[in-house]
Amino acid sequence: MNLSTINPLKDKDINDIKPFNTFLDDFNSMLKNVFNNTDYIEQLNNKRGIPPLMLEEIMKANPSSVGIPLEYGGRGGYLHENLAVLAAASYESLALSLTLGINSALFLQPVSKYAQKDIKSSVFNRFLNENALGGLMITEPDHGSDALNMNTSFVKKDGHFHLQGTKHWAGLTGFANYWILTARQQNTDGKLLRDIDFFICDVSKPDQKIIVEEEFDNLGLYMIPYGRNHIDVRLPELNRMQPQTSGVKMMLDLLHRSRLHFPGMGLGFIKRMLDEAIAHCQNRNVGGQSLFNYDQVQQRLSRHQSAFTVCSALCDAGSDITAANDDLTTHNIEANVIKSVTADLMQETSQSLLQLMGAKAYRLSNVAGKASVDSRPFQIFEGSNDILYTQISQAILKLMKHTKEFNLYEFFKSYSLTSQAIDHLKDLFNFEVNVHTPQRKLVELGTVISRVIAMDYVINLGDKGFRDDMISNALTMLKHEITSMLSTYSYDNTIKVVADYNENASWLSFR
Repeated sequence: MNLSTINPLKDKDINDIKPFNTFLDDFNSMLKNVFNNTDYIEQLNNKRGIPPLMLEEIMKANPSSVGIPLEYGGRGGYLHENLAVLAAASYESLALSLTLGINSALFLQPVSKYAQKDIKSSVFNRFLNENALGGLMITEPDHGSDALNMNTSFVKKDGHFHLQGTKHWAGLTGFANYWILTARQQNTDGKLLRDIDFFICDVSKPDQKIIVEEEFDNLGLYMIPYGRNHIDVRLPELNRMQPQTSGVKMMLDLLHRSRLHFPGMGLGFIKRMLDEAIAHCQNRNVGGQSLFNYDQVQQRLSRHQSAFTVCSALCDAGSDITAANDDLTTHNIEANVIKSVTADLMQETSQSLLQLMGAKAYRLSNVAGKASVDSRPFQIFEGSNDILYTQISQAILKLMKHTKEFNLYEFFKSYSLTSQAIDHLKDLFNFEVNVHTPQRKLVELGTVISRVIAMDYVINLGDKGFRDDMISNALTMLKHEITSMLSTYSYDNTIKVVADYNENASWLSFR
């Protein structure tokens, strides 16, 4: 049977697809019902994973459709729709939003762009009609951030690809129906080639089953299973994905595209933190007055709200980037900024809510403590923020060398991602940067640069009509943060750890 003849649209005309506002309203309504169901909440609080009936109810709303092309029955794979769905989900549950983000950004969209035509229809049909879920396996026990040196290998034999290796920390381990697997080809002398290949694995097929060797007791995100996976599968030639140039560039395009989804997950989450914080402070009396009236509390709440505005701007910027570019391989600075700033804002707002709520936040049933734990890994996975900030600095310094302009203000003035923001920051950046700088300073500089670019995105959002008072507050917050970060960057700190520190290092011995 020719799989390409399967038409998931059947008799449904593309014009019958719901307007997105209606689709999103229905999705929001369903989420509110599901996450106010006491039976589901009790199950979520008492064990890991997501209750099957709960997942079935969520998937009936067809959130996967936003990651599937129109010609296969989906909504088209537009980033702004994906972000809105992720934001709606993360307001109720960050783990659910991440599940949907993995499903769309790390499986459906890469399949849409890179899978062979004759396999797409059958795959997308299962997502639209059978509530299937998919994920991506890149990370290995000995190769986390060093993905290019992965050891999972494949050989071609008898019309199939035989993949062998170990993968871990893939979200939806043991739960997803499909996986994109990454591997390097093994040549005749046993050595692995430099490039990376991508394959679609359907775990329902006998030769494609993945064995979960260990289920991890992950600290947070209880709804999402993680673990260590043994890969020993045989895949048809049809399952090999087709990069436009090389596998490494395909991976860059895939990861950059995925990082642009972070502000969708972040926006709903930050809005929930903001709403919880405002409600708590308005209803809590301390010292004879509402907690809401205290100046320090206003400072915290205003930072929460500014984080919401900045994250909104990051959603808008990512949508503009993908609307204008099919290939995101070279958009490393934008993707790294959007991912890292979003993750920092998520962690900051959750920590601040925890502080405002005090002791009650330390109950497992309270949103604040759980939010702090759940949001923390966003600063680590899909590129640790320390690494991404280093890469941002290195990319900017490379551009500065090319233009032979080492004064940060002069460079930012002519750089497309900072040209508007720098008018607010001239006095801060009128100095020359040292292109030969230690790694710790690259991280600090990258953090600063990311906030300047974020400020530019906020200005763009304001120009489109986002409310002026919130734009003004966000710009003030970012300028305050940049000023503080520059102080850290300019301070000469070269301290190193003392490895053998136990000798003569006990205060009690001096008593």
